[in-house]
Amino acid sequence: MVGSVIRHLIAYAAAAALLAGCAAPPRVVVVTATPLPPSPTATPAPLAPLGEPGQIERLVEGLFVELYERASPSVVHITTRTQVFDFFRGVVPNEGTGSGFFFDDQGHIVTNYHVVEGADEIEIVLADGTRTGARVIGADAYSDLAVLRADNLSPEQIKPLPMGTTKNLKVGMRVLAIGNPFGLDRTLTTGVISALGRTIEREDQAVLGEVIQTDAAINPGNSGGPLLNLRGEVIGVNTSIRSPIGASVGIGFAVPADTVVRIVPELIARGRYDHPWLGIVAYEITPDLARILELPVDRGLLIAQVQPGAAADRAGVRGATQQLRLRGGYLLIGGDILTAVDGRPIATRDQLTIYLENNKRVGEAVTLSLIRDGQPITLTATLTARP
Repeated sequence: MVGSVIRHLIAYAAAAALLAGCAAPPRVVVVTATPLPPSPTATPAPLAPLGEPGQIERLVEGLFVELYERASPSVVHITTRTQVFDFFRGVVPNEGTGSGFFFDDQGHIVTNYHVVEGADEIEIVLADGTRTGARVIGADAYSDLAVLRADNLSPEQIKPLPMGTTKNLKVGMRVLAIGNPFGLDRTLTTGVISALGRTIEREDQAVLGEVIQTDAAINPGNSGGPLLNLRGEVIGVNTSIRSPIGASVGIGFAVPADTVVRIVPELIARGRYDHPWLGIVAYEITPDLARILELPVDRGLLIAQVQPGAAADRAGVRGATQQLRLRGGYLLIGGDILTAVDGRPIATRDQLTIYLENNKRVGEAVTLSLIRDGQPITLTATLTARP
């Protein structure tokens, strides 16, 4: 069905191109003719419509309907229960809700870490109404991903979704989100990719990089559900919204599929994912800061602290040597300035984190370009795991 719909759309596009005029240039022939009396002004003939009115809309609707019918059985409704201590009432249960989807034919379910964080009990509800308990077999707070496993499912109930890639995504592409907003099972919303490569900071100050921004309505309960392209492939895991009222206002975010494909197999195999880490605390240098401190560069990271035993410490990177008191606080100054990693310029902490996440693994080496006491130096660091 999807293939036939796409072929119809291509046919209509071809018809439009023909109507625009594709004939070869006419030959010019000079003739002598007897003038004819003026004729009434001719009315241009209207262009033929591209199909019957509403036909393209029906094709697009049919595509959305088929995608939903094919993907929604793979989405699960997650309910969590946590025992919370209340000073007046003692221990009371607290319920949460979210979404997830089958990742493989072994029954592994991908969701957000924050959906199941601290849960004492987890229950999933399938599209056929089956309710069963589930357990966390792997979780990673930094990527906001977790993997669940339910043991009492038949092979017929496990319907994994195909994973796509984020490499070829473009702003403006149509997307679909399926989830359980406010507990409403398997709700479909549609929209477009609004932006790519966003960096967001969660409430626990963990930074998510390279996330997808979409205007598809994402509300509480959508977290952990799939963001799909028009081929029915998962291109992201819906993770959060940005809203002053806690509900959708057209700004939602999804963990990109390439991050999911990199991290989830490790969560399944080992229960955790080791993130590469240099182990530095640094200020982002701006032209104003460079002028005030008389730094030799106006872009880079001024290293304030080096974590003992981390990659930077073992490589010999130096942190601050003195404090500069300012109104309302102080700066740690005198440390090395990081300007590039593996030859790639680094101007922000997010750039450093994203480069390491997307290109390096724990145990691999990186080349650090630094400025120390006004002179450029190069050090090699072997990446350690983020604690």
